[in-house]
Formats: sequence, structure tokens, C-alpha cells
Amino acid sequence: MTLATEVKKLTESKPFYAVAGVGDYAVEKLRELPEQLLKLQSRRTELAKDLPVKAREYADKAEGIAREFPEKAREYADQLSHKATEVYEDFATRGRQVVSKTTGEAALELEEVSVAAEPPVAEPIEPVKKTRTTKTTKTTQV
Repeated sequence: MTLATEVKKLTESKPFYAVAGVGDYAVEKLRELPEQLLKLQSRRTELAKDLPVKAREYADKAEGIAREFPEKAREYADQLSHKATEVYEDFATRGRQVVSKTTGEAALELEEVSVAAEPPVAEPIEPVKKTRTTKTTKTTQV
């Protein structure tokens, strides 16, 4: 396969765009992290005061949740399949946008270079056309 074919195959690949979209999303969330850490640090003492009360509340709720768990697990499994497909499509769309924005002309230049690097293909030789002649037959009279 030629380089141009490989590049085209890659740029038309939904998994490639999904990975690019995931990477862009991760960078976006990592940039938000320092601000979130500062907010949590400022609430640290407030959260520590509420911890014993919250622990008792969660212990009481845990028993009810344990009884409902098998049914809820089936519901979540059904929803997960749908949500995973949705997220995959979103990341693929996001990746297409990121790749097209950042690569733009670079992809076209790469394609031009790869086409230029391909060895020339010989033109097929057209066969010589022969004219068709009809044979005449002699008949003898007796």
C-alpha cells in the first residue's frame, strides 16, 4: 500500500478520531484540576466537621442499597451500553474537529508528498488495430 492510501485510511478511521477526542477532553479536564483542588482545600475543615454525620447517614442507606443492588445493576448495565455508544460518537466527533483544526493543511501536504513519492506508472500500450478482411471462396462449375 502506498503512503497516501495509509494516510487516507487513518484519516477516515473513527477510532483514530475517538482517541484524539479523548485526548483533547483529558487535556481540558486536567487544566481545570488546579482550580478544583483549591476549592476543595478551602472547604477541607467544613467537610471534616460533617464527616461523622455523613458516615452514619451513608451506613443507614447502605442496607437499602444492598437489597436493590441486583435490580439496579441490570438497569445500569442496559443504560451503560447506550451511554458508551453515545460517548464514543461524541469523542469521535470531537477528535475530528481537533484533528482538522490542528492539522488542516498539513494533511493535504502529506498527501501531496506521498503522491509525488510514488513511482510513475507506465501507460498501457494500446494494441494495433487490424482491419478485418473477408475471404472469398471459389466455386467450381462442373
